[in-house]
Amino acid sequence: MAFSFGIIGGGWYGCHIASSFRSLGFEVTVFEAQQDIMQCASGNNQFRLHQGFHYARHYRTRLQSRDGYMRFMERYPKLSEHVETNLYAVPESDSLIDFLTYRIIMTSSGVEFSEVAADDYELRNCAGALLTNERVLLTKRARAFFRRRLEGCMNLGVAVSNIVETPSAVCLDGASFDYMIDATWGGLEGSDFPVFYEPTLLLYYTSKRASYALTLVDGDLCSIYPTDEPGLYTLSSVPHTRLGQFESMEAARGFVSTVDEDLVTRKRRQMEEQVQRYYPRFREEFEFAEPQLSVKTKLYGAADDRSCYVAKVGRRFKVMSGKIDTIFYAADTILSMIESENGMEVERY
Repeated sequence: MAFSFGIIGGGWYGCHIASSFRSLGFEVTVFEAQQDIMQCASGNNQFRLHQGFHYARHYRTRLQSRDGYMRFMERYPKLSEHVETNLYAVPESDSLIDFLTYRIIMTSSGVEFSEVAADDYELRNCAGALLTNERVLLTKRARAFFRRRLEGCMNLGVAVSNIVETPSAVCLDGASFDYMIDATWGGLEGSDFPVFYEPTLLLYYTSKRASYALTLVDGDLCSIYPTDEPGLYTLSSVPHTRLGQFESMEAARGFVSTVDEDLVTRKRRQMEEQVQRYYPRFREEFEFAEPQLSVKTKLYGAADDRSCYVAKVGRRFKVMSGKIDTIFYAADTILSMIESENGMEVERY
């Protein structure tokens, strides 16, 4: 049985779900409010393909990332790139967990790493470090890939404004579909999960360093990560990248529009001071380029839950996106719900 899907949101989740469902013979139409795909959260974030090292405090997120990473490498082998030096370091006194506990958690999670001496990598105030195989996402290449894959079924620059559901269909601005998938991280109709909306400031730097990443864990710490452009890096900080907490996407976007140069300068100073505590050579090796503002949707809770959830009400699916590698969990969950509802089995891709 072939179903039709109206998919709202052309980020990683919307594009992957649309591409996967199209390969199964389903009819898909993607609605993206921006003029190109992956222009919002999917293109305004650290370009990290996770394995789970970032989430010592949340088992579900860690396992979804670990498993999704392997599937991502199988499905999209050319859409990420190896990071030559990819370090996770645990500070001596600023982390929520000690290095031994962190190492045990990662060992039990089944992810590969090598323990290294922090001093060998010119790190300071760190109890230990792991060298990992996490990769950098090639977002520009991903945009080109999905433009080709979804040619003829993308409506760019189209913000859906009218949704009408009947017992047998969902109409999006007059176009009828069997199902609707909201892949906007709650930006369209809000979320069925306890979430908040967080305006963020990510800083870009240029550097002559070879491929390099440094992530300090766990808690209110910071990270340096490469982008898909050689010599361009991002600096992110848990306490300083976030600019506030709002109950709606509209309010968070409104705050972003008020951010001025003074705030960016102050945040930049705080973020650089923080990272220099652990990597003193930062200002010598990295030169500030520009800021980037965005809005993240996050679940409430101190456990740092960044896993993926899917809810279904009537003929509408809502995807609470996790990390990029959990796109497979989202697609599989939607298919399972459709199979259960229709008493059928879909041959998996």
